[in-house]
Amino acid sequence: MTARSLSKGANLAVESAGVWAELSWEHGEGAPDVDASALLLTEAGRVRDDGDFVFYNQPRHPSGAVRHLGKDSTGAVTTDTVAVDLRALEGAVDRVVLCASADGGTFGQVAGLTLRLLDAGSRSELARFAMEADTETAFIGGELYRRAGQWKFRAVGQGYASGLAGLATDFGITVDDDAPASPAPTPPPPSTAPAPLPPPPASPTPPSASPPPPPAFPPAQPPAPGAARLTKGEEQLPVDMRKRLSLRKEQVAVSLRKHGAAEVTARVILVLDASGSMSFLYSKGVVADVVERMAAVAAQLDDDGEMQAWTFATQPARLPDLRLAELPQWLRLHVRVGELSLFRRGRKRGLEPGQVDMRAVGIGNEEQKVIAEVRAYVRANPAAAPTLVLFFSDGGVYRDSAIESELRAAVSEPIFWQFVGLGRARYGVLERFDTLPGRQVDNVGFFAVDDISTVPDPELYDRLLSEFPTWIREAGRHGILGR
Repeated sequence: MTARSLSKGANLAVESAGVWAELSWEHGEGAPDVDASALLLTEAGRVRDDGDFVFYNQPRHPSGAVRHLGKDSTGAVTTDTVAVDLRALEGAVDRVVLCASADGGTFGQVAGLTLRLLDAGSRSELARFAMEADTETAFIGGELYRRAGQWKFRAVGQGYASGLAGLATDFGITVDDDAPASPAPTPPPPSTAPAPLPPPPASPTPPSASPPPPPAFPPAQPPAPGAARLTKGEEQLPVDMRKRLSLRKEQVAVSLRKHGAAEVTARVILVLDASGSMSFLYSKGVVADVVERMAAVAAQLDDDGEMQAWTFATQPARLPDLRLAELPQWLRLHVRVGELSLFRRGRKRGLEPGQVDMRAVGIGNEEQKVIAEVRAYVRANPAAAPTLVLFFSDGGVYRDSAIESELRAAVSEPIFWQFVGLGRARYGVLERFDTLPGRQVDNVGFFAVDDISTVPDPELYDRLLSEFPTWIREAGRHGILGR
């Protein structure tokens, strides 16, 4: 297998029977120490018990399949390595998440942070992922995951502001509170990402009774009271949709708190690829599900219950605003692709009020046109809050220079562009934009998934919102926000 340099969100098949995940960084004055670790997760995205956490205090998984090999230093560079025997992983293990924590500082103070994937036998390099961070104290560098019987590796690059304990708790690890008991624990300040809440004091137990054992699968840490915002129109949704929205808003709130952005508000704009290759995702209901999941992001970040939306292929078209109370009807009327067969038995099927004639949108890929339209809308409709664009595409990008020109011109605008790849290939400049030099701030995020319908809500929202808070801080520092 040939070594490959990966960008954030990229993946590749792993043909080796075993691999070493080698985390490396450069020493620096005042920089924190870094420790590698691994979490073994089931298909549900959770550990089975605390034994599925491999780190410096628990360096070997009971199965022997995952081991923490420890650190080594050569010159100014230190490495910390986790070995994974892919053949020995139990069938219940669907994913091995490769993590890191910073002791005594943040990852923004760590230079040269790189994750290398090596063949365990030959030690030849299979992949390399160079990472950048800011205020995070824990990091997911990458993950090994099983897909259709084949192991693959994905470059993740997702940071946490709540440290190793916060990261581990999110995946079901029980974290002990070592602090002395206090009659009145002090709650975390609301303006920063809180550390995991300690467990409530145990009720007195008679000497003859044993306390109940902890659950095999500890529940995910609940959001702080009041973190999920009530949104206009939410009460008018069907009961099942309202329940899904409520749970998803809480997950969005948790993700924002992890990244120190609990109080952030934003205008959210949705952009949906309607090119011909997307037809399968529309017909299978995948795009409708994506829209419903993104409605929770808008509901949590902006309490007016509305989200602007565009669709695009050869030409862009603005869709009616998505008002939360009208979500079921909006999905029925506006989540459509192509529709080149609007003529049926010689008679044209009419469009309902507000519907876009999708034949006029075409079937090609012209991302730069819709980017330009969204930019023009934001300029014409200034808002006090920044704008978050959630842009979904299945690839086939080829207008690289025109797209790059638009996104470079947008650097000084109060817009963060979060691109999500839906499983195909050739994302072109969207995939490379994070590494392009000569920009005042990094205004673009990108990741790709093989099948977004299989990605759990907590993971999806974490990946969607991992870079947006960092951009807000940088854009504020450069005076881009508030102009």
